Amino acid sequence: MDDSPSHLSLVIDLSPTQWHACSLSPNPLSLSTFLSHLLAFLNTHVASKHENTLAVFAALPGKSAMLYSSTETPREDLTEAADSNTYQPFRSVDAGVMAGIATHLAELDAKEREAPCALVGALTKALCYINRFNQLSAVTANIAPSTTKAPDPRILIISVSPDLSASYIPLMNSIFSAQKLKVTIDVCKLYGPDTVFLQQASHLTGGSYLYLEHKDALLQYLIMTFLPPPRLRRLLATPTQDKVDFRAACFCHKNIVDIGFVCSVCLSIFCQPVPVCSTCRTKFPMKTLQRLNNSRPPPTNGVAKSKNGMAGR
Repeated sequence: MDDSPSHLSLVIDLSPTQWHACSLSPNPLSLSTFLSHLLAFLNTHVASKHENTLAVFAALPGKSAMLYSSTETPREDLTEAADSNTYQPFRSVDAGVMAGIATHLAELDAKEREAPCALVGALTKALCYINRFNQLSAVTANIAPSTTKAPDPRILIISVSPDLSASYIPLMNSIFSAQKLKVTIDVCKLYGPDTVFLQQASHLTGGSYLYLEHKDALLQYLIMTFLPPPRLRRLLATPTQDKVDFRAACFCHKNIVDIGFVCSVCLSIFCQPVPVCSTCRTKFPMKTLQRLNNSRPPPTNGVAKSKNGMAGR
């Protein structure tokens, strides 16, 4: 069995509004309880293999930030009070993540707390971190070929916020980048409705999407579902998606659509037929537009058949 190290980049949704709503839901989960489960999971990943690496990113209202990286030197103020009874990597992870969350949440004023969560920004930073890490590993391998193999990278997104239709295009670009880097994206949804875009992210990158119904068993789900690296999951009975929602957001109004019209040149998606594609500036025949408008079905769930020019999606 392959015993290569593994890299985990964790993206945490830290929307104060959504976490407050989650703590008041019928199946409540407070932020403090969530963090206690999460830190135990991160420590388990670190303890699984000495060469395992970890990076934690926060998706905050209107911004994103890195909270912790195992490849960087920890802050001096977090390592001064060393405890001989505590495994030092555990202490570094716990102190770094908790201090970063407390600092960034304290900087938010009442108005900023209502802003949408910058999930795509945090995901992009995680991908850039992995790409830089892979390049350094390749250089090290050329200098010393006998060194340890570069860790197998993956990203875990823990989400409590609903889909943001305006983030569809940048999120899809991040998914394509993850596919090129061979990075698996896992998603754990803790609160709210299923997220269409994150379902697609996990499906297209070969990851696992888990909607957590029993929040009191969060740690067990994290360990059994997301702790094994992707290369070992084929040997385990990990949760799979029975259904994947492949709806997209239109490029004109950023709305999630059941039936859309796709430009036959650049594949841009629109919620209604347009004479000129706003992306590639392709002009479509008026007869085609009239035929599409006349054949538009009533607003029901379904998928229209492709047509010439602007193709129904």
